[in-house]
Amino acid sequence: MSDNIPDPAAPQPAAYPPPPGAYPPPAQSGPPAAPPAYGAPPAYGAAPQYAAAPQYAAAPQYGAPAHGYGAPAKTNTLAIVSLIASISAFVILPFIGSIVGVITGHMSLNQLKTNGEEGRGLALAGTIIGWVGLALTILGTIAFFAFIAYFATLSPSSFS
Repeated sequence: MSDNIPDPAAPQPAAYPPPPGAYPPPAQSGPPAAPPAYGAPPAYGAAPQYAAAPQYAAAPQYGAPAHGYGAPAKTNTLAIVSLIASISAFVILPFIGSIVGVITGHMSLNQLKTNGEEGRGLALAGTIIGWVGLALTILGTIAFFAFIAYFATLSPSSFS
């Protein structure tokens, strides 16, 4: 036969009572119970008496700065532009990038003296790298023209 058929002679597991409210309460015999008695109503104008509410801890204030710190200060945009332009002078635009980096770096340093923004290090780095880029561009241009002048003074017989 099949093993899925339970044996009626086997002991059955104990049935647990249903949780409260799972089934309607059993019907009661006799008349319904009277409602609970209430106290006398308060006198006109008297404050009603309520049970004291349970005391809970204060809810956390979300959005408030933790440990007294405020929002981080904004980084000056010209300081970022100065650094990016100065670095791009070594990669893309040798002379123009350096000039833009120096000018925006100095403008940013002047702005940082008056407002509370961050970015002094970026502005200094952009200004310094811009000046170094300008110096290297000028030295490279001088070296290029010196090289051209040197070879222009040589006689054609010295190339053979």
